Amino acid sequence: MPKTLVVAEKPSVARDLAGALPGSFTQAKDKASLEGDDYVITWAVGHLVGLAEPDKYDPKLKKWRFADLPIVPEKFKLVPNDDKAKKQLGVIHRQMARDEVETVINACDAGREGELIFAYVYETAKTKKPVQRLWLSSMTRRAIEEAFGQLREGEEMRSLEDAARSRSEADWVVGMNATRAASIRLRAAFDGAVSLGRVQTPTLALVARREVEIREFKPEPYWLVEALFAASGERTYSARYLGGKRIAEDEASRIVEEAKGKSGVITKLETKEETERPQLLYDLTSLQRHANTLHGFSARRTLSAAQKLYEEHKALTYPRTNSRFVTGDMIEEIKPIAELVGHNPAYRKGAEYVVGLAELPLGRVVNDAKVQDHHAIIPTKSEHDLSRMGADELKVYDLVAKRFLAIFHPDAKFERTRVETTVADHVFRTSGRVLVEAGWRSVYGEEARTQDKPEDDSGGDQRLPKLEQGEDAETREMESLRKETQPPRRFTEASLLAAMESAGKEIEDEELREAMKDSGIGTPATRASIIERLISVAYIEREGRA
Repeated sequence: MPKTLVVAEKPSVARDLAGALPGSFTQAKDKASLEGDDYVITWAVGHLVGLAEPDKYDPKLKKWRFADLPIVPEKFKLVPNDDKAKKQLGVIHRQMARDEVETVINACDAGREGELIFAYVYETAKTKKPVQRLWLSSMTRRAIEEAFGQLREGEEMRSLEDAARSRSEADWVVGMNATRAASIRLRAAFDGAVSLGRVQTPTLALVARREVEIREFKPEPYWLVEALFAASGERTYSARYLGGKRIAEDEASRIVEEAKGKSGVITKLETKEETERPQLLYDLTSLQRHANTLHGFSARRTLSAAQKLYEEHKALTYPRTNSRFVTGDMIEEIKPIAELVGHNPAYRKGAEYVVGLAELPLGRVVNDAKVQDHHAIIPTKSEHDLSRMGADELKVYDLVAKRFLAIFHPDAKFERTRVETTVADHVFRTSGRVLVEAGWRSVYGEEARTQDKPEDDSGGDQRLPKLEQGEDAETREMESLRKETQPPRRFTEASLLAAMESAGKEIEDEELREAMKDSGIGTPATRASIIERLISVAYIEREGRA
């Protein structure tokens, strides 16, 4: 009886696939596959196969010599990564060789790396059996059943496989040659090998360049003039000379001397409405950045939580995506997903609003042209049991669920007031911003509040009393403040991820800048591991939360 072999990326995924396929499955004697009437399911346990070391091409390359560089194989050799990988690889090869197995389904992770894992396994099996591709963006039973009903032909994935192979081979060529070259040249300064890589070295350069800027920075003093005014009836407010203009010490002293203790006049008062749109749905990098800013999570920690929410809890869609949009065919799923999210009390109010909309605002949600392999990270169309989630998973789920609900809410509306008070011909400025219609911010529990005071010289926004243009203002306090220019800040993981994502924008060469457009350094799926790699080899260090 003919059978189909399904190759998953890990045992847990294999069990989920077995639960969605017809019939029952039993564990094979090798304990590394599941046997059913029509399907056999086995798994790869990540990367089983890798590119061989240089000495596998020529034994003389075991010794590191500058004269042997560059090393560029005409054809790359594949080898098992270790003994455990070799054993599992043998299981998959034997399953592929079975006479009753007529078709092989690649059910590895639906992305570039999953394509590479399978491609290397398939190549080393030396089989010609036809391949189909299972493409999953969600691990719910329904999503798996639908994906098995819409299998893609293996040839459709050729370009993705080629991209994966190119990435792997480029990493090998740059890593092997650059590491050997640098290690040989720097033997006197370093004990051991110097680790260089196609992605890790440019990332290290970002951090190193910033560190040089910080260490070479020479602070320079400047002065601000700050005042406290009071309109009649004890309506007090603070202001800064020309809204925080940096001035010299003698000028600051002169302004204080001329204006201190004198009455002023409110010479300008403007009030206007400002709107703030909800933020786009998350891709992996924006999720990692937000989780780092809000919770101090490392990029790896966020990815780990998101992966568990995808694989184990079936609560989020595929996390390793670079898109912040969904496709048009998902529109009918939006309200049902919102309704399911709303079963949890924390999200009920926001979900009810979305479900009750006569027409969904889709302009910043749906864009087929900006979805390549996978759409943005959103909740799945299933029940989400928050009680089973760990602390990290709850925090990441909360970010994604709220972002999903918020984007269908209206803009937040603020009332912005700008005031100029003139004292002895010197103009002091202040501003206030009050949230008057929460809009999407209501999903986050915000109803009406002023903005936090920013860390700059403007003085920030404050809740202003009711003031009128032309009325007098008594000068209660006035002082000059000595400040110093500050060096650039060291990277947080959020800002480093942003720098990696936008790398290339500052390149002067137009052709190179265009080549880097919309790509940056690394991919959403690899940036976390690159940062961790740099930490593990002690090229950079992490301080604070992780």
